[in-house]
Amino acid sequence: MVNFTVKWKTLVPALGLCALVAVVTMGTLATVAAAQSSRQDWPVFGNSIAGDSASAAPTGINADNLKSLTRRQVQLDGTVDAAAIYLHGVRIKGSSHDAYFVTTSYGKTIAVDAKDGAVLWEYTPAQYASWEGTRQITNSTPVADPDREYVYAASPDGKIEKLAVADGHLVWATAVTLAPATEKLDSPLKIFRGHLIVITAGYIGDRPPYQGHVAILDAASGKLLHVWNSLCSNRPGLLQPSTCDGQQSAIWGRSGPAIDTSTGDIFVSTGNGSYNGATNWGDSLIELNPDATAMLGNYSPENNAELNRRDLDLGSTSPMLMGGGIIAQGGKDGLIRLVSIKDMAGTAAHTGHELQTVPTPGSQQLLTSLSKWTHDGKTWLFSADGGGFRSSAGGTSAWTYANGKLTPAWNNDNLGTTPLVAGGLLYIYDPHNGGLRVYNPATGAQLANLPCGTGHWNSPTVIDGRIALPEGSANDHSNSGILDIWSLPGH
Repeated sequence: MVNFTVKWKTLVPALGLCALVAVVTMGTLATVAAAQSSRQDWPVFGNSIAGDSASAAPTGINADNLKSLTRRQVQLDGTVDAAAIYLHGVRIKGSSHDAYFVTTSYGKTIAVDAKDGAVLWEYTPAQYASWEGTRQITNSTPVADPDREYVYAASPDGKIEKLAVADGHLVWATAVTLAPATEKLDSPLKIFRGHLIVITAGYIGDRPPYQGHVAILDAASGKLLHVWNSLCSNRPGLLQPSTCDGQQSAIWGRSGPAIDTSTGDIFVSTGNGSYNGATNWGDSLIELNPDATAMLGNYSPENNAELNRRDLDLGSTSPMLMGGGIIAQGGKDGLIRLVSIKDMAGTAAHTGHELQTVPTPGSQQLLTSLSKWTHDGKTWLFSADGGGFRSSAGGTSAWTYANGKLTPAWNNDNLGTTPLVAGGLLYIYDPHNGGLRVYNPATGAQLANLPCGTGHWNSPTVIDGRIALPEGSANDHSNSGILDIWSLPGH
């Protein structure tokens, strides 16, 4: 809101009250128009197809107005152990709404009005009652179609669903696994050039049979176009897990597959499982072509067998494309490795030869994704560990990145889930103690700690003068949950 207090005494005598009202009205309308023109969507986890979890979109929130945020708690018919996506000014039930879209752990997808927290529609899968309250869950985040008329969501029955933004009705549903009780839809969905990219994992406890795989769907029709299997990779298509000689190798990074937006190439990393460097690719970093019909590159640490034996998944976090042909890959062994895309090129097995290895912030298992921020010609990498489980240990660290090397910038002992940079501020949720911490990303100075409840893998969405953060853990098997929405005045 424009501040007119200073000029009140001079404007009234000079212009008269009516003229002043006109000036105020025109100024207010100009401010509103400017705000409207800067409004943007948040259609995918972290607002990034590449998985950077760093958004350049203006948010309206800055260090000076953080204290003016007010919180609304929205009661949901399920726990959202993931993140919300956001579309502004879309038609829902015949009216224009700014809306969040979330998927609960038991597969309900819900549209929520961002202004007043009203539930606009709720889609429930047909077989919902058969898995409600069981261990068969999803931690996936939906994705919006570029046409803004549809959203795509994951369900615990192993299906991807296309839903109409206008009323939540089902357009199509396609299975991406033949074994939904053992193969889990864990990570955010991605859409690029008309294709949905979906990855599969296993359930907590690593209970086989399952194989991690990458499924490509036609977004318009729902047709399953291709499947690349991280085990029995010589066999395209959906597999009955028990028919493959390798097990596990879950693909479960919190920001999903990393998409190179210049080439369309897909980067994923796998968890512990069988590895032979030919058809089985447990604990590996993999580059696929855009339709997942060919593997373009691969990398695994030299101690692959030890990682597998000790359940220290390399793929406990998604790959981060650092630029210049370098990838940062975290892991459950408490390390972040820099790997050259050139060095891992080709189908022959590539092990070792990391460019650099640094410890995670608290030397804990890294169960959340990295965040990369480019600002004023400098590239930053952020990480928080201790999030993902209700741990009391962990930390947050920042590095600057240049010439294939990470240089420590700052760190603290605050654990968290996946970091997010939005509007020039760094947001990290503490799932153990509750609270969404806000930092100056360049210095690490904490600017605020927004109060909220505890959770698990939950991540914030920050756009249009609002912050949305789900609370709660899918592992509690609850059929209720909370979506926190913090808003600036007038939003």
